[in-house]
Amino acid sequence: MEIVYKKLDEIKPYANNPRFNDEAVEYVANSIREFGFKVPIIIDKNGEIVAGHTRYKASLELGLKEVPCIIADDLNEEQIKAFRLADNKVSEKSEWNYDLLEIELADIGLDMSGFGFLEGLEEELEEELDNEYTTKIKIPQYDIKGFEPKIQDLVDEYKVNQLIDEIQASNVTEEQKDFLIKAAQRHLAFNYGEIAEYYAHQDKEMQELMEKSALVIIDIKDAIANGYVELTDKLEEIMNDDEA
Repeated sequence: MEIVYKKLDEIKPYANNPRFNDEAVEYVANSIREFGFKVPIIIDKNGEIVAGHTRYKASLELGLKEVPCIIADDLNEEQIKAFRLADNKVSEKSEWNYDLLEIELADIGLDMSGFGFLEGLEEELEEELDNEYTTKIKIPQYDIKGFEPKIQDLVDEYKVNQLIDEIQASNVTEEQKDFLIKAAQRHLAFNYGEIAEYYAHQDKEMQELMEKSALVIIDIKDAIANGYVELTDKLEEIMNDDEA
């Protein structure tokens, strides 16, 4: 296969393309912007797109003058029609392994929301939780098991305080300091084992606020609605402790 560069005005979309792709254009454009044009557009000998309509639209959005292409001149007209459909259809058969996806995303410093990794994740996870296998997850029962923990023991602020001290001592603007101090809160380390015990000792109002803050999980779907779309290892340990 030979990759050739074609001007965009030399390429034309297939008029009867049955695949709706407008919602994906933004993400593909972000990918091309971030990583370059790594997947060529496949065209026939007349310059009509066989596969790559989304990449074509993304190229227009980015203002590209030319794009890499592969000319499928080894396929007859019937094969081109079949390949055009098959290329779109096979992607529907792919599914995510959310455990492995979480590991991969954790190793990446880039903001992956620009490629569609956050939009729709809640709905996808909810569908997976409705599956007969994933609904075996049991929600921990928050019964009093010991003494009420001190509230200051529920979260480790050491790294946050270190960062704030460093930020306050810096020469950046006050506006920048305010932003960095807010961002530093991401390094708070919550002790979910202690939080579960603390929750069990509280009145209804405090418990409801803790639930809305996704500090505990009472109902999986409520937790998803409140923005808690991952079960951390610590929360899984709590569940296992309760089952023991």
